[in-house]
Amino acid sequence: MPNLKDLKNRIASVKSTRKITKAMQMVAAAKLRRAQEAAENARPYTERFNAVMAGLASAAAGSDSAPKLLSGTGSDQTHLLVVMTAERGLCGGFNTNIAKLARTKAQQLVAAGKTVKILTVGKKGRDQLKRDFGDHFVGHVDMTEVKNVGYADAQNVAKDVLGRFDAGEFDVATIFYSKFQNVVTQIPTAQQVIPFEVPEDYEAPDTLYDYEPDEEAILADLLPRGVATAIFAGLLENGASEQGARMSAMDNATRNAGEMIDKLTIEFNRSRQAVITNELIEIISGAEAL
Repeated sequence: MPNLKDLKNRIASVKSTRKITKAMQMVAAAKLRRAQEAAENARPYTERFNAVMAGLASAAAGSDSAPKLLSGTGSDQTHLLVVMTAERGLCGGFNTNIAKLARTKAQQLVAAGKTVKILTVGKKGRDQLKRDFGDHFVGHVDMTEVKNVGYADAQNVAKDVLGRFDAGEFDVATIFYSKFQNVVTQIPTAQQVIPFEVPEDYEAPDTLYDYEPDEEAILADLLPRGVATAIFAGLLENGASEQGARMSAMDNATRNAGEMIDKLTIEFNRSRQAVITNELIEIISGAEAL
């Protein structure tokens, strides 16, 4: 049984930890509000942009002059996995779930005889995939200095991806991120961005549009923006998911610390009472011996 001093020190240590986790929970709650608003405000634009892209892609599908970002390279042998995670931990299973989804996809592709290349955005994803797929890494984007994600940050990642595609380094690109649903639920998501895929639930509008210039020319300009838009939306969803997961994790940690303090306090009181009882017995025994 630990002595009273050890128990007292441990109680003080757990109380200090509880203060830290409580402060982190409050900070995450404040950041979550802004991150959630940013993610939710971006969704209507992203959905409408994808709808326009889907309409143009449907019209241009099968054309010999269709951009490569739409038609692809004619092969699916080499896959680029863009794994977007956080730079920091202490946010529950947020980073682990994204890395797990990317790892499963990579294992499936390798088993099918495909070539896998991995581009990581965020330190935690790189750390978790490094042991199993370190040889497949082709680049890393450091977001440590980025406080608030902007479209320019997504453009930098998109330029890297598009540059590799133009150089013929891969055939298919897929981004991995966590879609924010609420504080408790964040959904790991994989989205193919190159070549552009028309959503399965897309329904062609009743109204017919004539485009000037033609669909292929418009798509040649919109498709690179579509890659940047998808990456930007993923980063915003990640930002909200990270803060939601951290808020939930720190809340659980604070509660666990409180329960541990209660148990240690009970143990401390019992130990102190045992010490007092032993001292009284010794005093009484000594007095009777006289």
